[in-house]
Amino acid sequence: MNLPKGSDFVPPWPLRSGHVQTMLSSSGVRRRLLPKRAHKVQENAHEVLIDVGQGDRLSGRYTAQATGAESRGLAILFHGWEGSVDSTYVLQTGSRLLEDGWDVFRLNFRDHGDSHGLNEALFHSCRIDEVVIALGEISRMFPSRAVGIAGFSLGGNFALRAAMMAPSQNIAIDYVMAVCPIIDPSEGLFSLESSAPWFYRTYFMQKWRRSLRMKQQAFPQQTYFELDELNQNMRDLTRSLVLRHTDFDSLEAYLDGYSVAGDRLMNLHVPATILTSRDDPVIPVAAFDQLRLPPNVELDITKYGGHCGFIRDFSMTSFTDDYIAARFDAIRR
Repeated sequence: MNLPKGSDFVPPWPLRSGHVQTMLSSSGVRRRLLPKRAHKVQENAHEVLIDVGQGDRLSGRYTAQATGAESRGLAILFHGWEGSVDSTYVLQTGSRLLEDGWDVFRLNFRDHGDSHGLNEALFHSCRIDEVVIALGEISRMFPSRAVGIAGFSLGGNFALRAAMMAPSQNIAIDYVMAVCPIIDPSEGLFSLESSAPWFYRTYFMQKWRRSLRMKQQAFPQQTYFELDELNQNMRDLTRSLVLRHTDFDSLEAYLDGYSVAGDRLMNLHVPATILTSRDDPVIPVAAFDQLRLPPNVELDITKYGGHCGFIRDFSMTSFTDDYIAARFDAIRR
């Protein structure tokens, strides 16, 4: 079976910059230029609240395929940090899989999208247990012949960790796809601070501070951060989050808590693909080169693509749509 490869992705010259790819990936301009079919997954979508224990809930959107044929299976999509079920890349991928006959579930992580008021405790990147519980509940609510997960950036990291944990919880996952996943969080954080252009830090920090203000408004009786803490840089605000809202005793222990660097993915026994690019300005490619992977995990590193961009041409559609769809469809062949 001939599946698309990262080497197939060669965009026209103006789109060969990793910065251009990254900035366009989530831009409002791109969203307006995308064809209507890229938003198809939003039509007839049903909001679903998932009980993940201890009174906490996660939200998502479920869309059943309507091709007239039997469903190929259930595709579960994870957005990136400060993204949501309505992030452009999630809508594009979901709409493409829906078109191919997959039912699609788009999951919001805690405190993402419009879910800040659901749970009093804050989101952090080591809250993997509730995501695994959510996977089990989604599979129970929407039983299917096959289940595939696709995650982007931090969502790719969550997808890989969840797929490692799923078998011990008797959750059947047939395939996992991670696009530009965070591999070594400590290296990624350092890169954003020290080597990535300033506008990436500004972009992420503006979104994070906005999210924290929304959380505070949802639970005014709580004091999540002091004002001077909110004005800190990314590293120091993350440290404040760790010491205030997690059981980790240091920033370093927290970052290691969601790392999948080195040989940690040797425990992943589900068929998987990791797609990233050498010109990703957000997540350094060196961590991918240093991975030790089992035979069931495919690592595909493109020359171009930026961070979760992979924009093919001026239609603003993404190479990842066909790439992911082909690998999901291969599950059922």
